[in-house]
Amino acid sequence: MLRRLRIENLVLIREAELGFSPGLNAITGETGAGKTILAQAIGLLLGARGDAAFVGPDGDEAYVEAELEPPTGFFDDDELASLAELRPEDEDGLVLARRVFPDGRTRAYAWGRSAAREDVAAAAERLIAMSGQFEQRRLARPGYQLDVLDAFVGEGQQRLRAELRTAWRELSAARRRHDELTRDAADADARLAELRALVGDTAGFAPDTEDALRAERERLRHVTELAEGVAAAGEALSPDDGEGAAGLVALAERAIAPLERLAPELERSGNELRDAELRLRETASELRAFLASLEAEPDRLEHVEADLDRIAEAKRRFRCASYEELLARATEARGEVEALESGADPVAASAQALAAAEQKTSSLARELREGREQAREPFAAAVAEELRGIGLGDGEFRVELAEREPGATGADQTSFLIRPNAGLPFAPAAETASGGELSRIALAIAAVAGGATMVFDEIDAGIGGQTAHAVGETLQRLATRAQVVTITHLPQIASLADQHFRVEKVPGDPTHTTIDRLGDEERRDELRRMLGGEQFIAAVQQER
Repeated sequence: MLRRLRIENLVLIREAELGFSPGLNAITGETGAGKTILAQAIGLLLGARGDAAFVGPDGDEAYVEAELEPPTGFFDDDELASLAELRPEDEDGLVLARRVFPDGRTRAYAWGRSAAREDVAAAAERLIAMSGQFEQRRLARPGYQLDVLDAFVGEGQQRLRAELRTAWRELSAARRRHDELTRDAADADARLAELRALVGDTAGFAPDTEDALRAERERLRHVTELAEGVAAAGEALSPDDGEGAAGLVALAERAIAPLERLAPELERSGNELRDAELRLRETASELRAFLASLEAEPDRLEHVEADLDRIAEAKRRFRCASYEELLARATEARGEVEALESGADPVAASAQALAAAEQKTSSLARELREGREQAREPFAAAVAEELRGIGLGDGEFRVELAEREPGATGADQTSFLIRPNAGLPFAPAAETASGGELSRIALAIAAVAGGATMVFDEIDAGIGGQTAHAVGETLQRLATRAQVVTITHLPQIASLADQHFRVEKVPGDPTHTTIDRLGDEERRDELRRMLGGEQFIAAVQQER
């Protein structure tokens, strides 16, 4: 869900921070008050282009930031790998932001770190579904339609998808392995020589070797400082000539010892002095031993540098980006050398592994298809019923399933088709509907399948009366399964919200817009205003 939205100097909004609830959140206000600015703010997070006009009069830049709560496994998606690399350790939430500069240029951020706009938009689009052009783009994406249908199938389908995603990675790795082995089969001797060289050049390398050597090199580079400091500390504690700290403590203990029988309360002080002397002398001894160890290996730094050079040369020679990759390659090479020397056929083994991986992915893809085929018509019927309930004609809706090239989500492609008027052919939902209709189509689909945070800006366009009530009830029902944010001018919808915000334009120099969360009394006043004001309500009641 969308936990928090922060806006700074965006058009007329100087500063606003909205904390959204899990259910239905309504945003209302007079026409022209600035409700659309909220949609622009979310649009920036979804990848909309920047515009110099976005920067308000109170600063040199505009800023939008959202704090989101992603579902478990969200960052396992391969398409979000670049963004996941920026993720702080032990961070469960997701913080996305866009900054707009005076010339219209923008910068994108994830957790306060610079990120590609496309990566931020891809993450936001998976968590926030927004009406208008973004919903059209989202609804037109076959991958999204497949996600929706699978969500309708249920948790078992989601588990199958997770299994297939893992199996597809294993299949890709098996293919690469098999390709490498078959490509190099003609030059097996050269490959064996390279494998043996890799094993030999990495002999003795342990997982922590490079880090340990770097730490030791850093210490040895400061050996003079260490020696001087340790020698000074040892001299202060127990010098060759003079008392030192240990001697002075011993002197104090000897002064106290004879008095302990006269004043038993001094026994504790005497014991502490004796203990302190012993510990100071032990510390002095440890410091002298440490100093001796520094002097024992005057050429140790050269050996450490040589070992680090050996590691660097091995990484360069075997084209490894990191020490961890070098160790992984060495482990694989060791196993392959052992297999070759024992007479095993690695090409045959890789072919067998590839066949097993292909069989596993095919089996999982077939199970996914069965679930989709069984759910296709019930899903379409449920969406059609929702469409009829919110005033979209006869609500004719169809789901088509076709085969495509296998991938991490299976071998199926889904198309959502709609026929808004009888006699017309079915056409893709994203291409057929107008802005307001598209929002209601998205609402109907979400009401059936659930989904991410839903943001509606045009859902009440051109509707009223009973249809408005029906849309409001559908939004309320959806809000029990997903978070909903709706920008609306209809009291029938706003009155059902779990949380209500009002956008208000404040005259001044310059004019600016405020956004406030309404309490119970303020909310009643706002709903009265939306109904036409006290005079209008009184007139209606008088006519009745």
